Amino acid sequence: MTLWNAVLIAAIVCVALKTVGYLVPGHVMEAPRPAQIADLLTVALLAALVAVQALGLGQAIVVDARLPAVAVAAGLLLLRAPFLVVVAGAAVVAALLRLWGWAV
Repeated sequence: MTLWNAVLIAAIVCVALKTVGYLVPGHVMEAPRPAQIADLLTVALLAALVAVQALGLGQAIVVDARLPAVAVAAGLLLLRAPFLVVVAGAAVVAALLRLWGWAV
C-alpha cells in the first residue's frame, strides 16, 4: 500500500464517519451522557496530540527542549496569560535550551 492509498482510504473513512454522524437521531445526541463523552474525548485527543508532539521523535520517546517549553506554556495558560505570550514564552524557553545545547 502506498502513502496515497492510505491517505485516500483515511479520507473515505472520515467522510463515512461524518455521514453516519448526520444519520444519528437528534434525541440520542441531546442526552447528557453522549455530550459528556464527546467533551471528554476531545480533551483526551488533544492531550494525546500534545504528548506525542512534545515527547515523540520517530518511534522513540525523547526528553529535549520541547518538554520544558510545553511546561512553561501550561504554566502561562494556568496564569491566564494571552495566547501570544504563551507561544512566545514557550518559544523563548525552547530556543534558550537549544542554545545551551539541550536539544536533539
